[in-house]
Amino acid sequence: MLYFIPTPIGNLKDITYRAIEILKSVDLILCEDTRTSKVLLSHYQIQKPVQAYHQHNEHERTDAIIQMLQTDKNIALITDAGTPGISDPAYLLVKHCVQQSIPFQCLPGATAFVPALVNSGLPINQFLFYGFLPVKKGRQTALNVLAEDTRTLVFYESPHRLVKFLVELKTIFGETRQLSISRELTKIYEETRRGTVAELWQHFSHIEPRGEFVIVVEGKSK
Repeated sequence: MLYFIPTPIGNLKDITYRAIEILKSVDLILCEDTRTSKVLLSHYQIQKPVQAYHQHNEHERTDAIIQMLQTDKNIALITDAGTPGISDPAYLLVKHCVQQSIPFQCLPGATAFVPALVNSGLPINQFLFYGFLPVKKGRQTALNVLAEDTRTLVFYESPHRLVKFLVELKTIFGETRQLSISRELTKIYEETRRGTVAELWQHFSHIEPRGEFVIVVEGKSK
């Protein structure tokens, strides 16, 4: 069995009892970054073999993992924070498991965009989770299309690109579109700021952005 296990996005208490039980029972834990994951595993006294599995090695590692699963090994995949497959590796393993009829389960748990979406105060009956935009090629095209979408939009962005992203929103979406920006969710310095694109651009232009950001954008008015 292969288990996809969500891990806390900040507060180490945000993990389920079931997740801990499975991590203590499997033969191997695949980690996005073994150094980061060992903090969580040590906290819960989980002593299992770990191997790195991330976007830079997933293509070369997947076949070997599938072979282990076919010899009745139980394996868990965790990422640095959040649910595997949500802007993190998992899809390739899922695809191979489906193709070769290998059983797998994804546990429910932490992911950053859900609390950010609820905290936003924007309509959440319909929303589009986009995650990270392309850094270069296709970025402008994607934003032009998304600017016409009437659903609430959800993006991830790094601190060093946040101000640039807000400038792009000003240009393409307009200065008056409503935003909510959350950072450091579940951590000590958790913060959510709401306002127009222009207001939040003004704020973050004068205060150095720190932490990982979830940006929730109002959809275009019908």
